Amino acid sequence: MALFAPILAPYSPNQIDLAHRLTKPSPNHFLGQDSLGRDIFSRIIYGSRISVWVGFSTVILATLFGFIFGALAGYYGGWVDGLIMRFVDILMAFPGILLAIALMSVLGPSLNNVILTLCLIGWVGYARLVRGQILFLRETEFITAGEALGLGPVRIIFGHILPNILGPLMVQATFGMAGNIVAEAGLSFLGLGVQPPTPSWGAMLNEGRAVLLSNSNLTTFPGLAIMIMVLGFNFIGDGLRDAVDPKLKIY
Repeated sequence: MALFAPILAPYSPNQIDLAHRLTKPSPNHFLGQDSLGRDIFSRIIYGSRISVWVGFSTVILATLFGFIFGALAGYYGGWVDGLIMRFVDILMAFPGILLAIALMSVLGPSLNNVILTLCLIGWVGYARLVRGQILFLRETEFITAGEALGLGPVRIIFGHILPNILGPLMVQATFGMAGNIVAEAGLSFLGLGVQPPTPSWGAMLNEGRAVLLSNSNLTTFPGLAIMIMVLGFNFIGDGLRDAVDPKLKIY
């Protein structure tokens, strides 16, 4: 839907029709029109682009930084591990959404700042996961054999450890996608995310809040879109977890 938004959307997401503002669902606008007469269905379709872009880009960046710092902490240990993990503990001590709100208040509302903020608070979970996996794998025989053969840390981490932790990382990433989509919607709802007139599901929820009782379609359909996408990524995460974890397989 996000990829083919220009083909699927019957109207431009910013096409204003004040003469038919706040109309109920009809054959021409089967999800209705908002307070400016814009087609809700078209805005939901284009809003999926924002959610997917924020989800994917944030997960990629957070996974990259989390893997690098988690690998350094787990492989070298000692003061390197202590320094990185204490910084991780400090970030995890703050509620994620409150830290995101504080960072967005400093950086200013924009799409790129939303991605940067969610990455800054999201990489710590990947770092802890990678560190734990490496602490286990570091004592295995194939890592010991690689070190005995003179392989460097970079080759051991990327050539031997990374392939063995891709499964848990993929599962974490799919659940992270769902969390980032909800976080972006929450920031946009508060006016700290994507700014009008760019369609965003969270901003659409905020716009419909004032007419919730008389025109519930303004909030119901964006809320359903968020729910369906988040459920979809959670189901993908459950499926990947079942596929990559042999302990969960039933023979």
